[in-house]
Amino acid sequence: MTLNLTDAEMAALEQLCEQKDMSKTAVLRQALRLYQLLDSRMQQGEKLFLEEPFAKEKKEVVVL
Repeated sequence: MTLNLTDAEMAALEQLCEQKDMSKTAVLRQALRLYQLLDSRMQQGEKLFLEEPFAKEKKEVVVL
């Protein structure tokens, strides 16, 4: 399989690989599993929020 990424996308992937001490394949597999989980839950009507820990402010994450 060939995957075409922009320079910025490749840099982000390489940064994640270093931070997580994982291969590019492992990072992409994990990302796909996470996306699949989020997509499935959102199709069931659930919403995803991020909460700022000090202000307790919640913001909804919109996934296209």
